[in-house]
Amino acid sequence: MTVSPNYHKTLRACYLGYVTQAICANFAPLLFLTFQKTYGISLGKIALIPTVFFMTQLAVDFAATEFVDRIGYRACVVAAHILSAVGLVMLAFLPDILPVPFLGILISVMVYAVSSGLIEVLVSPIVEACPFENKAGRMSLLHSFYCWGMVGVVLGSTLFFALFHLENWRILTLLWALIPFFNVFNFLTCPIERLVEKEDSMEMGKLLGQPLFWLLILLMICSGAAENSMTQWASAFAEAAIGVPKTIGDLAGPCLFAVFMGISRVLYAKMSSKADLAKNMVVCGILCIGCYLLATLSAFPILGLAGCALCGFFVGIMWPGTISLSSKACPKGGTAMFAFLALAGDLGGSMGPMLVGFVSGLAGGNLKSGLLAAVVFPVVLVLGLMVLRRKGAAVHFKGAKKPDME
Repeated sequence: MTVSPNYHKTLRACYLGYVTQAICANFAPLLFLTFQKTYGISLGKIALIPTVFFMTQLAVDFAATEFVDRIGYRACVVAAHILSAVGLVMLAFLPDILPVPFLGILISVMVYAVSSGLIEVLVSPIVEACPFENKAGRMSLLHSFYCWGMVGVVLGSTLFFALFHLENWRILTLLWALIPFFNVFNFLTCPIERLVEKEDSMEMGKLLGQPLFWLLILLMICSGAAENSMTQWASAFAEAAIGVPKTIGDLAGPCLFAVFMGISRVLYAKMSSKADLAKNMVVCGILCIGCYLLATLSAFPILGLAGCALCGFFVGIMWPGTISLSSKACPKGGTAMFAFLALAGDLGGSMGPMLVGFVSGLAGGNLKSGLLAAVVFPVVLVLGLMVLRRKGAAVHFKGAKKPDME
């Protein structure tokens, strides 16, 4: 008797994979001031922690184009979760063991940043390779779990610190490490299909020579930038530019942004079988522009906060939507395509907040000016999607199956 593979177990493992990535990306920033006070680390050095995290993740995104297909999806995704658990355990102990605590923090961050980069590259193609209908909906729901993970990290950590005090942060770090440790066993036993057999996948040179591929890369950069420009600066923007207390700023800024982003991805997952993905992305892009303008130009604090939060709703389908459009446009793009898309999204996620900080500095610390400058990303995103839609069903990679752009 043949037992059918349980691909729903694969889905659950991938959901927890994005929760793991959310822990890696969002837990350490909650401890920045604790690191400063506990180990006497300057804020200038503290600022290097997210830079090292994202630069390591970008490097892994790029390197994955070379080694993932040779090693295999299962081995790489299992290694990613082991590295995540190990990195978090190291964060709990290494700063106290090494003579230079800051070095211990950086080493720990780099270890789990490798995990985050691998998860970014691997989880989407693993789900795309599962034999499910409505791939766009599955992809949107999958990416919502990063949002729920982010909300869980912020609220869970806040609750833990309220009950057990901030000085016990090392215990909480070990508790968060249990999630990737548990998920190792999920990925060891769940069915994993290869998206494209190595001999059938498009060669990297041919992939890079496709004009459509570079348009999709541009869309991915703008998706990452539009998302992270707001979420990375939302708390500071709410406190400094809108004038609300920090606690309210944290909850009404990045936390509420993540809630709305998760809701939008879940809703689209339910509606996507009958929806025109590219058309919906254009509409959401236009409304995202409106949210940026509402947040930065409104004279009323409540409207500014509404702009921040609702931006998460309208930017929500951009990242997973671009991945789905890419999969339809180039079904033989393979791991290299997903790795380059992850690289582009992470590059945008670094460029956007950097532009906000740079323009704000030129404007004398005015965060409204910085965020207003970041509206360029959803604008370019909408223009790119319009080009994609104007070409319609004729848009496909040379030698690839024609996509269904609806």
